[in-house]
Amino acid sequence: MTDLEPWAWALLAVAALIAGIGKTAIPGASTVSVVILASVLPARTSTAAMLLLFIVGDVFALIAYRRHAHWRTLLRLAPAVAAGLLAGFLFLAVSDDALVRRTIAIILLAMVAITLWRRRRSASASGVLAAAGYGTLAGFTTMVANAGGPVMSMYFLATRTPVKVFLGTAAWFFAIVNIAKVPLLASIGLITPEVLLMDLVLAPLVVTGALLGLAVTKRMPQQLFDRLVITLTVLGAVYLLF
Repeated sequence: MTDLEPWAWALLAVAALIAGIGKTAIPGASTVSVVILASVLPARTSTAAMLLLFIVGDVFALIAYRRHAHWRTLLRLAPAVAAGLLAGFLFLAVSDDALVRRTIAIILLAMVAITLWRRRRSASASGVLAAAGYGTLAGFTTMVANAGGPVMSMYFLATRTPVKVFLGTAAWFFAIVNIAKVPLLASIGLITPEVLLMDLVLAPLVVTGALLGLAVTKRMPQQLFDRLVITLTVLGAVYLLF
């Protein structure tokens, strides 16, 4: 922590605020936080630090939307998500920071491309095969890069999930998955006292962002948020890649 410059702390603070907003207002917006942390911190360290901050945001998402979850959907996704988490864990265990950094960038660019493609089409994504495909990819991306939000957002949109059910199901999904990831990351030495101390400093900003998201979620134009998130994610991913 003492090695970080003031500008780095400023970026981490912005990332923490966005993480909170993404949990309670705009699903997928937290992808920007992933890019920022991976730009400031070593890639593998950023995965652990971002996970703990997301868990703080999960608490507020559950408080706001916990009653709207569709548990049958969560159970349908569970086996594929577990397989994806295992694959991502094995990848993290054998990869160095440079490979993880580039993988994060490629994952984010792929998510943006798929999102834009789906917007131009109205194809549905239902059934066992869709759940297996989306679930596996979500498990892998959330394990490696905490970037499962865009995948699950696309799945819920493709299955025509109502807004409140969307938010409630996503809140429970990421709360459960993120808690399950903690012992996995700890077992390969990524959750360190330094990471815990950094997240302790940044956690109040996640709370601030979550409360801000709850306050403005009905007032901000969704289209503006979508365009901003996509633009920043592309720029951040390109930066990480090159």
